[in-house]
Amino acid sequence: MALKQIKDRIREVAARRKNVRLVDIEWVVGQLALHGFKTRSRNNGHQTMFSIDGRRFGVCTHHAGSSQIKSAYVDRFLEVKIDLGLYDEEE
Repeated sequence: MALKQIKDRIREVAARRKNVRLVDIEWVVGQLALHGFKTRSRNNGHQTMFSIDGRRFGVCTHHAGSSQIKSAYVDRFLEVKIDLGLYDEEE
């Protein structure tokens, strides 16, 4: 998959901040790993911590009954993508 497609998916996630699932974030992180980014993830039952090229962010995962994650976690995900040059809010 081309890096452009990953960036498109990141823009899609940004457009629906209040309707994002953990699997959406995991997909992006997994694809970035295939493109040479150094990624890690660790789940402790309450949250999943991600690291992409040393930039860390967490996603709370213990909210029963809802598959969507809170928009604050999506915002932090997007901040890391901006920092890595993978997302531009003006696009």
